Amino acid sequence: MAIPNIEQKPACTKEGLGNYLWSDPPKENKWADCVHCGLCLEACPTYEQLGQEQHSPRGRVHLIKSVAEGRLFVNEAFADPVFQCLDCRACTTACPASVDVGGLIEEARGQVRQAMPLTGWKAMTSKFFLETLFPHHERLHAAGSLLKFYQKSGLQKLVRKVGLINIMPDHLVEMESIMPEVKTPVRKKYKNEKVIKAKGESKREVAMLSGCIMDVMFSEINESTISVLTRNGNDVVIPKNQTCCGALHVHAGDREMGRKLAKKNIEAFESAEKVIVNAAGCGCMLKEYSELFHDEPEWQERAKEFSAKVEDISKFLYDTGYEAPKAELKTRITYHDACHLAHGQGIREEPRDLLLHIPGVEMVHMPNADRCCGSAGIYNLTNPEMAGAVLESKMENVPDDVEMISMGNPGCMLQMAVGVQKYGRNQKIVHTIQLLDWAYQKEEELGGGRDGKK
Repeated sequence: MAIPNIEQKPACTKEGLGNYLWSDPPKENKWADCVHCGLCLEACPTYEQLGQEQHSPRGRVHLIKSVAEGRLFVNEAFADPVFQCLDCRACTTACPASVDVGGLIEEARGQVRQAMPLTGWKAMTSKFFLETLFPHHERLHAAGSLLKFYQKSGLQKLVRKVGLINIMPDHLVEMESIMPEVKTPVRKKYKNEKVIKAKGESKREVAMLSGCIMDVMFSEINESTISVLTRNGNDVVIPKNQTCCGALHVHAGDREMGRKLAKKNIEAFESAEKVIVNAAGCGCMLKEYSELFHDEPEWQERAKEFSAKVEDISKFLYDTGYEAPKAELKTRITYHDACHLAHGQGIREEPRDLLLHIPGVEMVHMPNADRCCGSAGIYNLTNPEMAGAVLESKMENVPDDVEMISMGNPGCMLQMAVGVQKYGRNQKIVHTIQLLDWAYQKEEELGGGRDGKK
C-alpha cells in the first residue's frame, strides 16, 4: 500500500499533528499521562501471546505519540500493532493513570484507514457488511430470513454432510457450526406497537436499542430483555429510526461512518429518558459517542446528553430495583466479564447480583473472568490466529464443573461457544438476562407470576 507523502497538504489544518495528515487524529491528552511504567503489560492479551513491545499497550501508545511528534510515519509497520490490538480496555483498568489506550487505538485506526484505504476484495467485503448491510435493518432482516431458510430447509445439513462447508477457512467453519437458530427480530415482531406495556403497574418508560446483529442472530435475548423490563414495571419503546451503534465501524477505522450512525441514533432516541442496551460492545460505543465529535461542538454536546441516558440492562435493573424470582433453576454457572462491560463501562457486580438472586443458581468463580475471549467485535474474523490463541488461554480458566457460562455480550457468546465446542466442553452459553427471564417464566408456569399469584 502507498505511504502518503508527508509534504502533501493535510486534510486537517490544526497544528502539531506531526505525521498525522488527516482529520480527527489521536488526542495528546490521552497519551500525556503514560509514563511507560509497564503495569499494563500483564493485562494485555496480545503481549501475553507475542511478548513484543510494539504489541503491548505502552508500546502502542509510544508508536502513536511518535507519529504525532513526526518521528514515525503512518505505514504498514505502524498499522500492524494498531490493528492487532483487541481494544479490550484491560490496560486502562490496570493503568494507575487510566490512560485511554482504547480511544487512542480507535483514533489511530481512523488515521490508517484515511491514509491507507482498503483495496480489492477486502474493501468490497468491508463496504458490503459495514455500509450496505449493518446500518439497514430491512436488509439485515432479509439476510436473517435467508439464514433461517438455510437452517430450516435442510440445506445446512446437506452442506455439512457433503463437505461443502470445508471450502471455507477453518475459523469460518467453526463460526458456522455454532451459529444460533435465527428467529423473528423484535423490530419486526413489534413493528406495529408504539409501546410494549409493563406487566402490572407501570413505573417508567424506557427505550431499547435492538441492535443490528443482535436482533437477527440473538432475537431471543432481545425478547428476554423486553420480558424482564416489562415484568419489572417498565413500558418499553423500540424507536423505529434507530440504527447500528457504529462500534464495528469505529473499530475498523471508519470514524466518518461511525459519526453518521451516531447522529442517527442520537436523533432517534432524543425523547427517551433512558436507553437500555443488552450488548456490552454497543453500550460502550453509545457511551463514547462524544469522542467522535471533537470538531462539531453542537453534536458533541448532544452526544454527551445522549450517552448520559445509556444504561446496560444489568445496571439499570440493579439501580432501579427488580423483583427477585421465586422459582428455582438449579444450575451451576460461571460468569465471564465482557471486556466492554467490565473495562469499558465499569460494570462487574451488577450482573453477578442478578444471577445470585435467582434461587437454585450456584455461582462458581472463574479465574481471570475479565480476560478477553478474543471476540472483540469482528476481530475473530479479521485476526483469527490471534483470536484463537486468546480464546485458548480463556478456556483454560473456565471451570470444568459448571453447566452454563453467563455473559452480557453477543460477540463473546459466539466466541465462547466456539471454545466450548473446540475444546470438548459441554457448557451452555447464555446471556445473563436470559437466566433471569427463564426464572420468571418458570415462576409463571408454577402459578406465581406477575399475572396471577397463588
